[in-house]
Amino acid sequence: MMSKKTKALLYNFVVFALLFIGARYLVSTYFWYQGIWISVAAFVITLLLSPKFQAVKTAHGEQIFMSWLFLKGVKKVG
Repeated sequence: MMSKKTKALLYNFVVFALLFIGARYLVSTYFWYQGIWISVAAFVITLLLSPKFQAVKTAHGEQIFMSWLFLKGVKKVG
């Protein structure tokens, strides 16, 4: 069984990776950037748009919470 901290880390990585791949494709398709600047632009876009997952110890045990630019407040995950 994985700990909640490990799950939160994996959630962060998977969501960031998926958004980065999509952002890199969109930047390379619709902008004039070349070389490493495509990846840099995609990284900055993904850094701003990706949700943040965090494991927190509460009175009910350890739980995973998510905060995101497009959601108001903090949401409990799982």
